Amino acid sequence: MVRSILGEQRVDYELIEHPPSSSAILSAAGSHVPSSRVAKAVLLAGSDGYLLAVVPSNLRVALSELGGEAGQRPRLAREDEVEAAFPDCAPGAIPPFGSGYGIPMLVDDSLRAEPDIYFESGDHLSLVHVDRDGFARLTREARRGRISEPWPDDS
Repeated sequence: MVRSILGEQRVDYELIEHPPSSSAILSAAGSHVPSSRVAKAVLLAGSDGYLLAVVPSNLRVALSELGGEAGQRPRLAREDEVEAAFPDCAPGAIPPFGSGYGIPMLVDDSLRAEPDIYFESGDHLSLVHVDRDGFARLTREARRGRISEPWPDDS
């Protein structure tokens, strides 16, 4: 579905192969691209259904900020929910566009400042690389806002 959506939206893209990885931030490292430019899609569940939150891979979704967006303070969707919502994608490798899957989206404002964006292609072996305009086209139906925060300092 990822490639068909890219084609439907007439978005030029490049596939960047990388060693198998289990997270978007590891995909960024394996692809030698800045983690702030890798869009990580996180499926959230709330009282009004699902919401796809898209943030840079080096940040996390600020769940406390999303109460109004998801009907209540949302929770991370369970793995079985992610698999059911994105049946053609490997768990944890979902692309940052929910329109093809019927899921509303919220995209972090910080991604708009990046000159280009990388995101999971549906597997754990490659990233899709698009320019800023292509990413804007793919996410044009998404609401936007500041929905990310740094990971807690472990020190």
